[in-house]
Amino acid sequence: MRALAHRNFRLYLSGQGISLIGTWTQQVAMGWLAYRLSGSAVWLGVIGFSGQIPILLFASFGGVWSDRFDRHRLLFWTQALAMAQALLLAALVLGHVVQIWHLVVLAAVLGVVNAVDAPLRQSFVVQLVDDRADLPNAIALNSLAINSSRLVGPAAAGFLISWLGEGVCFLLNGLSYVAVLWALRRMKTTAPQRRRSSMREGLKDGFSYAFGFPPVRALLLMMAVLGLTIVPYMVLMPVYAKHVFHGDAQTLGLLMGSAGLGALTGAVFLTARRSVVGLGKVIAAAALCAGLALAGFAFSTRLALSLPLLVVVGFGLIVSAASTNMLLQTLVEDHLRGRVMALFTMSFLGMAPVGSLLAGIVAHHLGAPLTLFINGVLCVLAALYFASRLPGLRRHAHPVFQRRGLVPKDS
Repeated sequence: MRALAHRNFRLYLSGQGISLIGTWTQQVAMGWLAYRLSGSAVWLGVIGFSGQIPILLFASFGGVWSDRFDRHRLLFWTQALAMAQALLLAALVLGHVVQIWHLVVLAAVLGVVNAVDAPLRQSFVVQLVDDRADLPNAIALNSLAINSSRLVGPAAAGFLISWLGEGVCFLLNGLSYVAVLWALRRMKTTAPQRRRSSMREGLKDGFSYAFGFPPVRALLLMMAVLGLTIVPYMVLMPVYAKHVFHGDAQTLGLLMGSAGLGALTGAVFLTARRSVVGLGKVIAAAALCAGLALAGFAFSTRLALSLPLLVVVGFGLIVSAASTNMLLQTLVEDHLRGRVMALFTMSFLGMAPVGSLLAGIVAHHLGAPLTLFINGVLCVLAALYFASRLPGLRRHAHPVFQRRGLVPKDS
């Protein structure tokens, strides 16, 4: 917990911890409302696609802005816009005028905001700790906060939907942004001097570095596979809750909460690490576990078996993603941090809309179980290939670790 010694990081974590519970509550409520209005897995895929495709299209621009402007000030405005989206969604639902196309449009609006916000948040963490040695712990604790909210938010959503309806979930999410806006206003940060390159030059430099350095390239490609195959399981959870397990919104909350428990466990696991050295093996093993568990979950019809499998899916997914985040933040130079973290966001979250849309369409024709089984098998194959590449990748990363003092100079 050593990163909590830094005041700015404590403020950031407390504000995000509250806001993220609201975010997960809204995500579950959005999926349930969409399925209630349409009764179609295709619409679940369309809404998932609309909410995340802007990240794939625009996150690289957000990364350039993150490296050019004051991250603190930009983050305040992206969070304020996300708050406005949640309150508008709440007004439509509570006013009983919401239609399915409203959900598609507002999901896309939030996706555009997140395309700028996500790389900002990823690269802003480094400004919140004065000692770079505490950065991996700060990233792990940030992941812990995110995944604690994944456990609480879906469970709260299932209860609130059954008791008060989806509109209250959206309203509470909107109000939860007050905490993070307050925390951002209380922080005192100094924006580093940045070179003001053109957008085109900034994009070119970011892509050239990321795809020209083998360890960064391999990590981003592994995240893209996870985003394409594992992340989309969430859009099909309403189908499982209603038709496979013959449940309701509380069943959906239980399924999502189980994955959240696994993610929380994974985040706790990472906080105990003292170094990023050796995380390549962790990423490969975690991705392998996630793929195997998803393939097993796909055809399970017993809730008692499915919930533990989702715990493993959540554990493997978050350990892979957070470990990759740690490695990238360690390997990259600060003047490229925003752009590389934008590419990380595009790989992990940006590929998710493509996977969500494909999952919705394939599930419509082949059924949700076969869709998730195929995704799990593809992830297993990718994890095995990534593991086979690790010796060569270590040779490229080793000099960077030596410069950062993570391994002895003569090793």
